[in-house]
Amino acid sequence: MRRIQRVTGSVALVLSLTGLLQLAAEGEAPAKAKAAGPTVAQVISRYLAARGGRKAWNELQTMAWVGHMESNRLDTSAATFVMEMKRPDKTRFELSQQGHKSLRAFDGENGWNLHQTNKGPEVRDFTPEERAFAADAFGIDGPLMRYPANGVKASLAGVDELEGQKAYRLNLVLPSGARRQSWIDARTYLELRYDRTATDATQRPVTMSVYYRNYQPFGGVQIPLTIETVAGQGHDPDKMIIEKVAINPPLTDEFFARPRLVSRPTAPAPSYNGPAR
Repeated sequence: MRRIQRVTGSVALVLSLTGLLQLAAEGEAPAKAKAAGPTVAQVISRYLAARGGRKAWNELQTMAWVGHMESNRLDTSAATFVMEMKRPDKTRFELSQQGHKSLRAFDGENGWNLHQTNKGPEVRDFTPEERAFAADAFGIDGPLMRYPANGVKASLAGVDELEGQKAYRLNLVLPSGARRQSWIDARTYLELRYDRTATDATQRPVTMSVYYRNYQPFGGVQIPLTIETVAGQGHDPDKMIIEKVAINPPLTDEFFARPRLVSRPTAPAPSYNGPAR
């Protein structure tokens, strides 16, 4: 009888150990799934939170940046800019250099360039490529802030090492059909880089890479104060150095309309004399 009890006890011990091993194995599955990393929806959700959250961005209706350019193609000692944005998709970029001004304005549907010629200032309509790029920029928000309600399709393409940092690489398809790539820092969940395809002066395709650096808080949202654009490999970057940020400045639709060559009474331009946080 004792022998039977001992055998029975041994069997119970084996079954108990087997059960523990099964539970341990079952517990490993979630751990392995977790180690596989977040989904694309989770990456974008964490990106939104890192930029300040949806509430703060919904309260942001207009924004202005003031700064200077650094480029081998410009006399950077005198190249300053003002960039103004207004919902839903209005943008205005004015560059001043050695007493001359050039302007790019987009009212959400149409865009114009104003530049100086030997005959004086001239206004030119956006080319189809310029208009498509402006429409695909999504104004203040960019393509990720209102994903997926804005019609952008995203997929997680992999994890890359980008300038010494682990980053999630996202493949994006915009409502226009244009394709983009975005790299999100795996630690901070801020965007590090954004790629798009453009054409150069010879109409050949070239990859435009935009790098976002030195994020700082303004009005509850995170803004990169250095934006570098590189057109293809082996080229020096053009840098936008943002010195002042204005949150919700008063901007009328007139600022984003077709530039006027004839002097007419207009509303005074906003003043950005000091940094706004």
